Amino acid sequence: MPIQVRERVRRHRRSEFDLRRTALGFALVAVLLCGAGLAFRTALESAERHPVVAGVSVAALVAAAVAVLRRRRSRRAAAEAASAALEAVYEVVDTALEEMPDPDPGPESVRSPEPASWQDMDPYDFEEAVAALCRRDGCADAEVVGGAGDLGADVVATTPDGRRLVVQCKRYSSGNRVGSQELQRFGGTCYAVHEAGAAVVVTTSTFTEPALEYAEQCGIVCVDLDGLTAWSGAGAPPPWQAVHPVGG
Repeated sequence: MPIQVRERVRRHRRSEFDLRRTALGFALVAVLLCGAGLAFRTALESAERHPVVAGVSVAALVAAAVAVLRRRRSRRAAAEAASAALEAVYEVVDTALEEMPDPDPGPESVRSPEPASWQDMDPYDFEEAVAALCRRDGCADAEVVGGAGDLGADVVATTPDGRRLVVQCKRYSSGNRVGSQELQRFGGTCYAVHEAGAAVVVTTSTFTEPALEYAEQCGIVCVDLDGLTAWSGAGAPPPWQAVHPVGG
């Protein structure tokens, strides 16, 4: 009796080509994932810089998705998906707007007082205001030193070009003019005692003619109320830059 012999089913082993193809497939998937991650990161950075554009782009994608959903699903499902997507868009845009840095305001400047308030200040506040103007215009170390025994120096500083600035402040009413005797007292100390490289007298009033003449002879710059108003409003250069006294 003949014996039946089962035919062996030949099982094909995976060839090297199949392994290579699988490896290439995994590599391609990895490349696609990396590319998708990079694209997502770039999209996020672009959304932070241009949140409105990003919102419009996402809205366009949402509209396309809604169109596809209407074909494949019910209208109710499409509406719910669109609503959820739009809420996500609004949240992304709002977050991006909140995290956007404020516009650069630029370097801080010292605010000068309003011209109408000069004569309303007390003498000490007036000296502080003049020192603030000096700091605004480049004298970073300007400080008030006026008081008993100041010998005519109310504000001292160093000008941007390296000179020692000595300022005397006269907070006077409009009818009280600065006279020559006051200029002479200041002229006797500003150079000899304070070693001024630039001497300035600032007043909320005006100067008498003899005072202006003496100041011109001694190289003292005189700034009256009009000159002070122009200086504080940046309509005139700092007084220590003047070659000749500024009179009323």
